[in-house]
Amino acid sequence: MWRWSGPGVDERRGTADIHLKLELFQFGGSFKPRGALSVMEEMSPAALARGVAAISAGNHAIATAYAARGLASHATVVMPKNANRARVDACRRLGATVQLTDDIARAFVEVEELCAREGRTFVHPFEGHLTARGTGTLGLEILSQLPDLDAVVVPIGGGGLCAGVAAAVKQAAPRVRVFGVEPVGADTMHRSFASGQPESIDKVRTIADSLGAPHAAPYSMGLCRRFVDDLVLIDDDMIRDAMRILFVHARLAVEPAGAAATAAVLGPLRDRLQGKRVVSIVCGSNMDPATFEAYLCGAGPTTE
Repeated sequence: MWRWSGPGVDERRGTADIHLKLELFQFGGSFKPRGALSVMEEMSPAALARGVAAISAGNHAIATAYAARGLASHATVVMPKNANRARVDACRRLGATVQLTDDIARAFVEVEELCAREGRTFVHPFEGHLTARGTGTLGLEILSQLPDLDAVVVPIGGGGLCAGVAAAVKQAAPRVRVFGVEPVGADTMHRSFASGQPESIDKVRTIADSLGAPHAAPYSMGLCRRFVDDLVLIDDDMIRDAMRILFVHARLAVEPAGAAATAAVLGPLRDRLQGKRVVSIVCGSNMDPATFEAYLCGAGPTTE
């Protein structure tokens, strides 16, 4: 945890006391090993020997490969063909077999077929109580490091991170407000809250591909509905702006998803957080320099 202030930041944050939870420094470059390890540590030796499978645009794939190597297992990860090359290479360096497919929606079908064919265990990127137990450790760490905080701002992809953090924080400290953040081009949780059931989107339309889950799922959605106080939306321009601010004023080179919570804190949540002690989760940093530069300069898909 790092208290964030200084010239260039103070004028943007107003009177909010912002602390960054630096999950980008975890093994694998994101928070994801928390969930992957929580799931795989419960597997039997025989299941570990048969191996695991995962689906991801990058961070969960890297985390599963990392966990498999540490637990003497083997991972096959299914990734979309447009996944960032640095993430694909990171999975291979960790010993995983990478299977590329057309898109995330198709990848869910292929990983099911893979598990049936090879007897592997599917390590879901965001769903299930073991995943939430793993991500919940992040919430408990926040409370232990900053017990007098007022709010936690959490990015949402599939919802596994937000579900675990919100459940841990709200049960241990009910007064703390939890805000979930989604890009407008991947707003599955907003749609699910509105309808009361897990919803899907036809296509991911945001540079924050790590937050681009094609659908919500029952368990993580249920925890979010129970424990999250409010959801907010951000667009890609807000994300790019937050990436620039984190780079210039915190010396952090983060991927778009890693800037999402900060974009919300400095944008749609700014007025609501004035005078509050706030934790913004910087969830990941897996991006090659060329893509990072391109996003800062305005390249990449828009959310229009």
